Amino acid sequence: MDLNLLRALDALLQENSVTRAAERLGTSPAAVSRTLARLRRAVGDPLLVRAGQGMVPTPRALELREEVGVLLSHCDDVLRPGAGFDAVHLQRTFTVQAADLLLTGLAGALTDRVHAEAPHVDVVFLPEALEGGPALRQGWVDVELGVLGNLDPEIRTQQLTRTTLVGIARSGHPLFDGRIDARRFAAADHIGISRLGKRLGPIDSALAELGLRRRTAVVVPSHTSAMMLARDTDLVALTLADWLPDTTSALGLRTFPIPLDLAPLDLGMAWHPRNSSDPGHRWFRDRLAAAVLTPSGTGTTTAT
Repeated sequence: MDLNLLRALDALLQENSVTRAAERLGTSPAAVSRTLARLRRAVGDPLLVRAGQGMVPTPRALELREEVGVLLSHCDDVLRPGAGFDAVHLQRTFTVQAADLLLTGLAGALTDRVHAEAPHVDVVFLPEALEGGPALRQGWVDVELGVLGNLDPEIRTQQLTRTTLVGIARSGHPLFDGRIDARRFAAADHIGISRLGKRLGPIDSALAELGLRRRTAVVVPSHTSAMMLARDTDLVALTLADWLPDTTSALGLRTFPIPLDLAPLDLGMAWHPRNSSDPGHRWFRDRLAAAVLTPSGTGTTTAT
């Protein structure tokens, strides 16, 4: 049977009125009267009969009322999978690729949100080793989180927040004895952060425009190791503004604005389009976005 006929039948059986059913369906009473005639022929029953000024359902109509409602609900679940989604019944593992600095700040908040609503959902975090590869396309990663780049053309993205880089050093570092300008910043020994061992980046380009150059004395693969090294030496590292202030303070570290004209960083998430309409995946992306915007132990971020 035509699904539109089922919807009309449901409206008629719920309203017991051609006029009110027409209003519910957004059509004319004449059109609903014609539809009722078709339904009567198809079912072999009058369905609704006159009783004074109104109409009453036949016994067959009463039998059909609940069945039609359930059938339409099932149809909606098939055509719109999210309609019947309930996170509490979700049993699934989601894989997120993110830098360790982001992971440290949001894993706790994300886990709390996820387990409060979906106790059977697990989260696996992966390092950025697969960045720029086919991880999203192949399904190895559900969501990539961070400064997005080198993505396949079909990949969907959502910008979450905008932030800036700041310098970080031990609280007793000589840099804090005076105003930190570009020259004093460049004169300090720095920690480079690169999984591939790169020594140069946007900081060096900005310094070069001022005729300055810094020494990258050490290169480490993660922000966490950079913070540990900065805590124990006079080396200067980089971190995100207003990110993990409690951890920074507990480690005896202190942040400072970088005295250079640097572009802000756009943090976002990326996923493959095959997951765009999946209700479970969409639910997880929403919780991940919320954790980025209000992570545990951080300052205020700027949503876009």
